[in-house]
Amino acid sequence: MGALEGKVVLVTGASKGIGAAIAAACGADGAAVVAHYGADRAGAEAATAGIPADRRLLLSADQSDPRSMDRLWREAQAWRGRVDATVLNAAIMLTTGGVEDDDAVWDDAWDRHWRINVLSPTRLMRNAVRHYLAAGGGVMVTISSWAAQRGTTNPDMMSYAASKAAVKAAAQSIARGYARRNILSYVVAPGVVRTRMSEDFAALQGGEDKVSATLAMGEWVPPSEIGELVAFLATGKVRHLTGATIDVNGASYVR
Repeated sequence: MGALEGKVVLVTGASKGIGAAIAAACGADGAAVVAHYGADRAGAEAATAGIPADRRLLLSADQSDPRSMDRLWREAQAWRGRVDATVLNAAIMLTTGGVEDDDAVWDDAWDRHWRINVLSPTRLMRNAVRHYLAAGGGVMVTISSWAAQRGTTNPDMMSYAASKAAVKAAAQSIARGYARRNILSYVVAPGVVRTRMSEDFAALQGGEDKVSATLAMGEWVPPSEIGELVAFLATGKVRHLTGATIDVNGASYVR
């Protein structure tokens, strides 16, 4: 029997990268997985292909519209009458939003990062907490970034770092405010993960070899390691870890 047997886990941004790895790992551990995607249904189908049909549900919602998260939550909860763990993974990483950008580029980057990386996940957090209060508890895992703690090496990406710090603070506030109600809220802060998003970033920094040379292990984090970690956190077995930020960067950034 898997550690998540009988649990319902909602994963946002499950069509690629870290989200796809999380959905697959949770499914492998026995969870019934609600896999959210934006427009890439094929990606979500591929990510959940190893999960039996009766234990997977694919739902589309536009994360650029925070109100769409209310519908996503209603449909996810209606599937089996509950959601036991919510994984807030979906996000964008634009390479704009720095002080040297013109006003139009600055405004667009900050607006998009705020809506997609902060307003939508916190809207989903709100739905989850309300459900957990009625259900007697639940788990939330928020995917932040090491940029939330250390800033970014590229100052043009300031708006991205700020958005990841904001959603981290929201997750920690829920942990502190609802710990007595058995609501557990964990934060995972990856470093450089082998995703298309990181590959695009590396191209702007001089290539993968140049980025890898700055890392203590000399290699990028495999998405599967994030998936396995989140699947464990979704069990809620280590209750007193709630509120913690777990760094996953191969010792490249040690606090």
